[in-house]
Amino acid sequence: MDLDFEKPIIELKSKIAELKVAALHTGKDVNSRITILEEHLENITKEIFSKLSPWQRVQLSRHPQRPYTLDYIFEITENFIELHGDRNFADDKAMVGGFGIIGNESVMLIGHQKGRDIKQRQMRNFGMPNPEGYRKALRLMRIAEKFNKPIVTFIDTPGAFPGIGAEERGQAEAIAHNIKNMFSLTVPIICIVIGEGASGGALGIGVGDKIFMMENTWYSVISPESCSSILWRSWDFKEQAATALKLTSQDMLQHQMIDGIITEPLGGAHTHLKEAAASIKKIIIENITLLKQIPAQELRAKRIEKFCSMGKYREE
Repeated sequence: MDLDFEKPIIELKSKIAELKVAALHTGKDVNSRITILEEHLENITKEIFSKLSPWQRVQLSRHPQRPYTLDYIFEITENFIELHGDRNFADDKAMVGGFGIIGNESVMLIGHQKGRDIKQRQMRNFGMPNPEGYRKALRLMRIAEKFNKPIVTFIDTPGAFPGIGAEERGQAEAIAHNIKNMFSLTVPIICIVIGEGASGGALGIGVGDKIFMMENTWYSVISPESCSSILWRSWDFKEQAATALKLTSQDMLQHQMIDGIITEPLGGAHTHLKEAAASIKKIIIENITLLKQIPAQELRAKRIEKFCSMGKYREE
């Protein structure tokens, strides 16, 4: 599925591919024409992606070919070992995690996981964890603390699952418990928004010493569609809602809610997984090195202060 604003790019790529196929069959030299089209492709891609609206960035964050948590984990780690279950109810496939080696560092990696096709999406519950998913995540975090290993979380969810069973098993309590306990962990925590960062579903693994967002992602208390349906009783105003919510990585950095933006390859992370993963790996290694130099109790105190200082308010 191609996005509307990607159509000029897709059309140019199609023309280039057709020329290359025609050249193979006819033997004609069309290299100069291909070069011109490739230069035009790069220019038009830069122009389009330099003027993306907040809603277009939301669309990119949901691109069906966008890399998910396991794509990045397998790309940046060696010897990844996935761990399963919350030791209480079930193994939630919408939340994945385990140990992997990044550089020379053994790291606990945890994140939301979506699916590529219908069968995978059903298995992964469209990246919406149940309470057991958040309890599994916290169990893995405690294992990481026990062995003094840094934690990296990958945030990409449309929200925690709002089903009756999830509510019966304590969805809100599970998320709140995670938030509380992530403040008390004594190992470095790095959180990275790689796609959608919606509401408490994102915050359940979103308390960290360093928080980063990839360039074409969003982080908000509510999705643009839901915001539009509440305020205007229609999804037709989702673009206005996306702008008003200030949910892009640029907005979040401006308001000091995150520590940095991870640049994506031109055209979005889905166009070049290895390049996007390399940028993430570099950020992880750099920040783990810095955070490991901070004593555990000071690290925890700084994390609490970081979140307490967010936002603006007035006491009367």
